[in-house]
Amino acid sequence: MAKEGQAEEARSRSSEIDALKSAAALAIRSGKPSIAVQNLRRVVALDNQDASAWLNLAASLRAVSEPAAAIDAVNSAIALNPRHFLALLLKGSLEEQQGERHKAARTYGAALTQLPPDDRMDEPTRRAVIKARSVHHAYTTELQSFVLQEVGLGDPSANSEARKVSLFVDAILGKRRIFRQQPTAFEFPGLPAIEFYERSEFAWLSTLEAATPVFQRELAKVMAHDEGFEPYVAYPDGAPLDQWQDLNRSRRWTAFHFYHYGRRYPANCGRCPETVALLAQLPQPQVAGRMPAAMFSVLRANTRIPPHTGVANVRLVVHLPLVVPPGCGFRVGNETREWKVGEAWVFDDTIEHEAWNDSDEDRVVLIFDIWNPRLSASERSMIAEVMSAMDRFNEVSLSPESQL
Repeated sequence: MAKEGQAEEARSRSSEIDALKSAAALAIRSGKPSIAVQNLRRVVALDNQDASAWLNLAASLRAVSEPAAAIDAVNSAIALNPRHFLALLLKGSLEEQQGERHKAARTYGAALTQLPPDDRMDEPTRRAVIKARSVHHAYTTELQSFVLQEVGLGDPSANSEARKVSLFVDAILGKRRIFRQQPTAFEFPGLPAIEFYERSEFAWLSTLEAATPVFQRELAKVMAHDEGFEPYVAYPDGAPLDQWQDLNRSRRWTAFHFYHYGRRYPANCGRCPETVALLAQLPQPQVAGRMPAAMFSVLRANTRIPPHTGVANVRLVVHLPLVVPPGCGFRVGNETREWKVGEAWVFDDTIEHEAWNDSDEDRVVLIFDIWNPRLSASERSMIAEVMSAMDRFNEVSLSPESQL
């Protein structure tokens, strides 16, 4: 009998709650928020674990100009579901209404991390999101300026330390996405994820750049006949192409290889002897069937290379632009740069990167790999031995078509 009584009491409570919610909903639709408040207060008194009821109560309290009580109610909803998007959005709005601009901006920031797809938001919610973004952006911009001024950073481009601190602040404020190394095959532990390396780490860069006319002269000779260039993306039939579908075996991105996965191209090297001689002076990795790589890379007009990551973080990639029409660009992680003829850079290709040529002319860059300078001589030797041993065990003979 006791159990039956308890069950009956639970059913009665549930029915009462449903009736109160219905009455509250009708009051809200009828523009009578004070009645909605009365009913919803009774709902949460009967069931204080209903986050939606607390949220509706908060909205109704706001409508009757009880902001302090509204914040208490919305906090109860958030306590039950800390990631409740609408509750966070409402709380931010209430805090803004109370003049607590910084607090509102932080709450809005939390709400924006829980943003649902646009097609799941009604028009009032979309407008509230636009407001939340505006307030949060203004806050982070002001905070960034204040912090940089307080620490006396000055111009972030003045030196590498200032630039790193500026990027550090950007990351804290969510203005900068954190990109990780994502090598498709080989990841050596302890190597930093640096998008573009500082020039100071490579004393030979200026010598390389000074040789730009040499590279351009030999490039012009080979391009005059268009022989020796082959599609850079060349997967065999049946391979999963993913983002490479459009460029597979395409002449829109071609390479004049000097070395590709450690394989030397004698005919191409013979046609560009000065280029090959200069490359021989650089710290290119030597791993049979794997490295080095060196080429003239031709990106045809109106062609884009999709975002992707490279094979191994033990190497870095060098670009020396030789022919660059307007409308070309290159992104590694967060940083986008324009190629400038004769100005080289070094980047980590295991961080997501992409390139584009939106012009009506060809873009040509000398590209080659080098050992990551953070590796010791003994580490380089052991890495080469590990890769070679794996290939011997698997009896792998890598071809240019085997991987990017």
